[in-house]
Amino acid sequence: MKDIHEVLRRKQAQFTQLAKQIELLQQAAEKLREVAPLLAENDNEEDSAVLAEVDDENTNAMAAHAGQNTSTTPKAARSLTPRWP
Repeated sequence: MKDIHEVLRRKQAQFTQLAKQIELLQQAAEKLREVAPLLAENDNEEDSAVLAEVDDENTNAMAAHAGQNTSTTPKAARSLTPRWP
């Protein structure tokens, strides 16, 4: 049987990671709302190509960042989890 405290620590780490991801997504959504009208006005193909390139770079960076966070999450959660005497 698994140690209940270890299971709890893992779940808390997953919860913390999901909360961070939600916060980042909310911030991205706010930024997108700000620039959406500008993008709708701009039909220039050159600008669209630049935006697509930047989007690809951001997607790759976010994927790499997510991969790094997942591998270190249990270690970080252990140091953040309060210990009871």
